[in-house]
Amino acid sequence: MEQEKKKFRLGLLPKVIIAIILGIVCSLFFPMWAAKAVSTFNALFSNFLGFIIPLLILGLVAPGIAEMGKGAGRLLLITVALAYISTILAGYFSYFTCELAYPAVLEKDPSFALTALSDESSVKPFFTIDMNPVFGVMSALILAFVLGLGAAYAKSETLVKVLGEFRDIINLIIKNVIIPLLPFFIFGIFLVLGIEGQVASVLKLFLKVILVIFAMHIVWLIFQFVVAGAISHKNPFKALWTMLPAYMTALGTQSSAATIPVTLAQTRKNGVDNGVSSFTVPLCATIHLAGSTLKIVACAFAIMYMMNLPTSIGLYTGFIFMLGVTMVAAPGVPGGAIMAALAVLESVLGFDATLQALMIALYITMDSFGTACNVTGDGAIALIVDKIYSNRNKQTEV
Repeated sequence: MEQEKKKFRLGLLPKVIIAIILGIVCSLFFPMWAAKAVSTFNALFSNFLGFIIPLLILGLVAPGIAEMGKGAGRLLLITVALAYISTILAGYFSYFTCELAYPAVLEKDPSFALTALSDESSVKPFFTIDMNPVFGVMSALILAFVLGLGAAYAKSETLVKVLGEFRDIINLIIKNVIIPLLPFFIFGIFLVLGIEGQVASVLKLFLKVILVIFAMHIVWLIFQFVVAGAISHKNPFKALWTMLPAYMTALGTQSSAATIPVTLAQTRKNGVDNGVSSFTVPLCATIHLAGSTLKIVACAFAIMYMMNLPTSIGLYTGFIFMLGVTMVAAPGVPGGAIMAALAVLESVLGFDATLQALMIALYITMDSFGTACNVTGDGAIALIVDKIYSNRNKQTEV
């Protein structure tokens, strides 16, 4: 028998890298009509993601909780607690790092002000189609908790089966629609950014701040996986490397929720139980925004430092704890975290409309790095929860 030749398949990671490079290169010569055609696809795909994300969370979280049985409630609380603690610690890590680093790299300038930035996009789509979600992300989470825990405690085999079949449908959509189209979506994002020149103007102004924040993200990810590796007895650096496709995908999509399919696949490659990963990853994509919190604290600190405004630990303690709660309600879409944080920036730090606009401009420029840190860190939390879950099963068997 002749051995069948294996077809060469390009993995998702190289596809994402190629899409980013092509997007930047094509932005140099693409005619406007072609750019608008790409922008139209991105608008439609983005609207579809907005529609499918609540269903994706419901379809993955609910059956994951239901199939884990009565112990799911305890693991759910543990996951939420771990996500919140991680977010708060990331905020404090960012504060103390900025307090040490910024005096060496930034100069105080009380007259510092926002350069006028246009919110108008020059590459507008030809048309868009509204795809309003059936319910919001928080509603999806609450419904998933109610159905999952209800099915587990009521021992309803019928409901568990229905939820499982709904998950199969969601998985088909992920496999056959979302994953194949993600590289094209990422290509479009970088094409439009390159044509409009939105990134360059802010990058030049805040390059030093960006480098500090990027370094903090790397250190924080290493810390998360070292802790997770110590608890789960797995090689932290190997586990972190396995999560790299999720990191790169998040760099392109700028959305924790849109990266869920990739994060889920890489988390399972790290040996996390299917049931644990099915509810941990979608849940953390919504409530675990350590990278975003780190970046918001760093950006706010930079602006206040340059303007010679007070940056005391007491002031930022209230800000960090309020921000940790606010991040739970942040939508998993590009720029969702900073939009949710505006109220806290105004009420706690006293940011007016001008400073809020500056925060938005600076944050959006680096949005992908925070998102990448968020989703990669979800893999670390999943490892810890999986270890707790496996220990509980061993105790039950004994």
